[in-house]
Amino acid sequence: QTDLLEHRGAILNTSDASLTYNDIKVELSKNDYKILKMLLENKGKAVGREAIMARLWETDSYIDENTLTVNMTRLRKKLEAAGLAGFIVTKKGIGYMVT
Repeated sequence: QTDLLEHRGAILNTSDASLTYNDIKVELSKNDYKILKMLLENKGKAVGREAIMARLWETDSYIDENTLTVNMTRLRKKLEAAGLAGFIVTKKGIGYMVT
């Protein structure tokens, strides 16, 4: 059995960490996948930056918040190129959510 998370026609397959939209496979890095999975599991709710950072970098050492911003920018560009512009929105002072 495969586990699929779907939103706006985009399908995240959790068994092989792939994203498909309009029959086009979007290349995801490990962090891209973790971010998308977390946001799709919390559809309709904003996910805090700290929570995302804790999932991405399971470490006690300090990770600069800009590192997450860079990851989000890269992921958004990939989604936009696939036709999924505005898929992830920023909730100022809170974090991110899928729309």
